[in-house]
Amino acid sequence: MSKTLVIAEKPSVAQDIVRALTPVVGKFDKYDDHFENERYVVTSAVGHLVEIQAPEAFDVKRGKWSFAHLPVIPPYFDLKPVDKTKSRLAAVVKQAKRKDVTQLVNACDAGREGELIFRLIEQYAGGNKPLGKPVQRLWLQSMTPQAIRDGFQQLRSDAQMQGLADAARSRSEADWLVGINGTRAMTAFNSRDGGFFLTTVGRVQTPTLSLVVEREEKIRKFISRDYWEIHASFAAQAGDYLGRWFDPQWKKTDDPEQRADRVWSAPQAQAIADAVRGRPAQVSEESKPSTQASGLLFDLTSLQREANSKFGFSAKTTLALAQSLYERHKALTYPRTDSRALPEDYVPVAQQTFAMLAGSGMAHLAPYAQMALSQGYIRPNKRIFDNTKVSDHFAIIPTLQAPGDLSEAEQKLYDLVVRRFMAVFFPSAEYLVTTRISKVEHAGQSHHFKTEGKVLVKPGWLAIYGKDAASEVQDAKEGDKGQNLVPVQPGEQPLAQQADPKALKTRPPARYSEATLLGAMESAGKQVEDETMREAMREKGLGTPATRAAIIEGLLTEKYMLREGREMIPTAKAFQLMTLLRGLGVQELSRADLTGEWEYKLAQMEKGQLSRDSFMTEIATMTERMVKKAKEYDRDTIPGDYVQLQAPCPNCGGAVKENYRRYACVGKSGAESCGFSFGKSPAGRTFEPVEAEQLLAQRRIGPLEGFRSKAGWPFVAEIVLAYDEEAHNYKLEFDFGEDKNAIDSGEVVSFAGQQSLGACPQCGAPVYEHGSHYVCSHAVATTAQPAATCNFKSGTVILQQPVEREQMHKLLTVGKTDLLDKFVSQRTRRAFKAFLVWDKAAGKVNFEFEPRESKYPAKAGVAAKTTKPAANKAAKAAKAPRQPAAGKLPSAALAAVIGEGAVAHTEVIKKIWEYVRAHDLQDASNKRAINADAKLLPVFGKPQITMFELAGIVGKHLG
Repeated sequence: MSKTLVIAEKPSVAQDIVRALTPVVGKFDKYDDHFENERYVVTSAVGHLVEIQAPEAFDVKRGKWSFAHLPVIPPYFDLKPVDKTKSRLAAVVKQAKRKDVTQLVNACDAGREGELIFRLIEQYAGGNKPLGKPVQRLWLQSMTPQAIRDGFQQLRSDAQMQGLADAARSRSEADWLVGINGTRAMTAFNSRDGGFFLTTVGRVQTPTLSLVVEREEKIRKFISRDYWEIHASFAAQAGDYLGRWFDPQWKKTDDPEQRADRVWSAPQAQAIADAVRGRPAQVSEESKPSTQASGLLFDLTSLQREANSKFGFSAKTTLALAQSLYERHKALTYPRTDSRALPEDYVPVAQQTFAMLAGSGMAHLAPYAQMALSQGYIRPNKRIFDNTKVSDHFAIIPTLQAPGDLSEAEQKLYDLVVRRFMAVFFPSAEYLVTTRISKVEHAGQSHHFKTEGKVLVKPGWLAIYGKDAASEVQDAKEGDKGQNLVPVQPGEQPLAQQADPKALKTRPPARYSEATLLGAMESAGKQVEDETMREAMREKGLGTPATRAAIIEGLLTEKYMLREGREMIPTAKAFQLMTLLRGLGVQELSRADLTGEWEYKLAQMEKGQLSRDSFMTEIATMTERMVKKAKEYDRDTIPGDYVQLQAPCPNCGGAVKENYRRYACVGKSGAESCGFSFGKSPAGRTFEPVEAEQLLAQRRIGPLEGFRSKAGWPFVAEIVLAYDEEAHNYKLEFDFGEDKNAIDSGEVVSFAGQQSLGACPQCGAPVYEHGSHYVCSHAVATTAQPAATCNFKSGTVILQQPVEREQMHKLLTVGKTDLLDKFVSQRTRRAFKAFLVWDKAAGKVNFEFEPRESKYPAKAGVAAKTTKPAANKAAKAAKAPRQPAAGKLPSAALAAVIGEGAVAHTEVIKKIWEYVRAHDLQDASNKRAINADAKLLPVFGKPQITMFELAGIVGKHLG
């Protein structure tokens, strides 16, 4: 008997399909990777199982970072399995190739990505020729059992889905073409002068970056202007109220800083204040009722924006929390959605969800859930239930399962979704909005002051937010959130008893936070505040809700942006990329709105209004033009907005100016350049202007991370400006911390004012931080000793692992650091974990690795085998037991803490730390500080010391 194979996108959906079909087609047997009965085989992917790649004949292995093989535009794409899901792909393909399986049903998510996942699996299963089995499409916007059964009764044909399939493939191939060719072309361009400067670009990533760079450029170019507001206090019979002067004749101009309530001259502002002070006002007043509905249900982007604004969660964190609430706790519906509505058949599900919330342990929300049920709030409403506004998935809402054992962050996000879900069913909030105009006459002139009040009459949905209600008022202004105005009687003329000008300055636009950047991506950079208008712009947005967090994280990983607090700040590398793209005229990657147009064209393709060939031809043409412009650009620099550094040229004292590739001396006024210059991006890491200033001023900077070798490996180094005797000029050099001359130069070093990190393990002298090393004070020339007598030193960065001062202090006092996890092997380029320890026999700092537990425990009665070297080592240890270090007697004060008897210096430190931890004496606000109790006070001699002082203080108490 022939069977139909149903391929879902996720295992959970496959289970839902089986549960829905069982009552009508019979019981399914469960196997390791599928379900099966006499009619159906149901299996699933786990997201993308297959990805596209260039065919072998067009795949560039060597020289891919040069222009020689660009552009790469293969006539077709091959497929390759995603490495981590190969076994799952094999299982699905096995079912698809079964002889008794005669047709397929695509039950992947109802959208572009779901269509692509299935189409690539089907193509891969067919190999060199099509699989040749008819395909139908299950299109689900609701996951109720009845909706699934109805979906199987209304399967769509393969021809009906061709537009969506074309759009899915086109999006995937366009991203590959732009990403591969753009990254290789820009890397080749930036690496032409030597070195390796990886410059990643992407169809969505780079236009997103352009939004952040453009905003930062506006901030940097912004010139603040002084302006004044006039604030007055009016005394009415019922009490005082405040008013702010405004010009009723004012009309909007091209100057965005102009406002009706701003005065641009201090004398004019003072004159208005003086004119109205002490004078009566004629009052007119208008009150209007106003309503405000709750926000729409959350899609992923709006949830990420809200969580970033309220809790500071990054988009990545919010997605991870929502995914955990969906997968692990089964408490939220599928989060990777761009829909803010529910299917029209979900009214009963919503009622059941409210019933669950009413009976849950959430005491702060259960009464409102019960109120909604008793008042009949849950009913059909096109704002909430609308099939036309549901795409792959519906809005994010709580499931029927009340969660337990949530983390604090998970609880916050769950609470956010539950409140929004409940609020959308509640009535609108009702306000009485009052506008009062107080007009003061003086010397034939009228001066108007406005006072606004907004009083909540019926809270409606705002009741769910309790004391946070005021902050939920979207259009409230500072000072009038819930403000109730004192009444003014008819004919009463309140006195302007106070009037003063308030000096203010215009402010630049705010930097993007993740919340505002997500909003800008959603509208392709167009600032659309109105929610309905923003919904209409969604088809032209950058990326999808499911990919936007990854795009932002990718820009952070590539060091195009930094996250400082909640602000997203572009780096010098980002400015350099935008300068390059603009200079080359590659507008598609430097203008977000143009990329938004591509998203719109993909949406047209889905509807059959644009051909796949037409779109891909446009992408290929743009790719060829981008590569051609980079390859043929022959000028020395790229036009841009460049800076002049404050620090002078170290060689001649002239001015140093920036161009696209370098910082170069342009000579003193009227004189020629001396030829000094240094690259802006040595080894692929771009200097920030402040770093370039520091390098010029101090001739040294670092250690810095982010450099890449010619082979592409990352490394850490200091940068120095060294004088070249042959060239008679300074040049930039890397200092990897291995040059002994950096310490043994004979130059007199002063450690005055520095705190010692501990005693040198070789000679006992104090150890200090010096340049890129921790060094013994006897290992360098000082005023006290003209020649070095010790050779102890250890890098502040070892194999890319920064060694913090606290860790060096531990090494010197107890002989061992904590376990450090960012070492990178020079041989294998793999990260590893290790302790740093003082190796007395080798006379240097060495690695110590965590002991490994045997994977296979020894069988009972069988002696463990010992290798010969290990046996010899054990024998030597048995013959010559290690002698304890010679001890010294502690003072009476120290003995009161650690006990009587001779003890080694390192043992004292250990015991002190045990005492500190046992009595919780580390300072809560500064973990590097130790608070003295009654016993430690005689030892320390003061109420608090730092951990760096401990070794020196203890030494004084050992006889």
